[in-house]
Amino acid sequence: MSKVSASAVRDIVAVILKGAEEKKRNFTETIELQVGLKNYDPQRDKRFSGTIKLPNIARPRMTVCVLGDAFHCDQAKGAGMEFQS
Repeated sequence: MSKVSASAVRDIVAVILKGAEEKKRNFTETIELQVGLKNYDPQRDKRFSGTIKLPNIARPRMTVCVLGDAFHCDQAKGAGMEFQS
C-alpha cells in the first residue's frame, strides 16, 4: 500500500456519503475506515496511544462494550461501562 493524502480520503468519503443519500435504506448505515501501519507493534510502541474528542455528542441511549485486558476492564468498570475480557 502507499500513502494516501487526507484530501483523497475526504473525497472518497464524500462520494460514499453521496451514494448513501441517493439510495435510502431502511436501516442506519455506517462507514468503517481501517488504517494499517507498517512496522508498528502496538504492544511495544505507544506512539499513537491516547484519546480523542469526538466532534458530535453520542446518542443518549447509546451502549458501549469495551473488549480489552485487565487494565482496560478496570477503567471501564470505573466509568460504569460494560466490559468483557
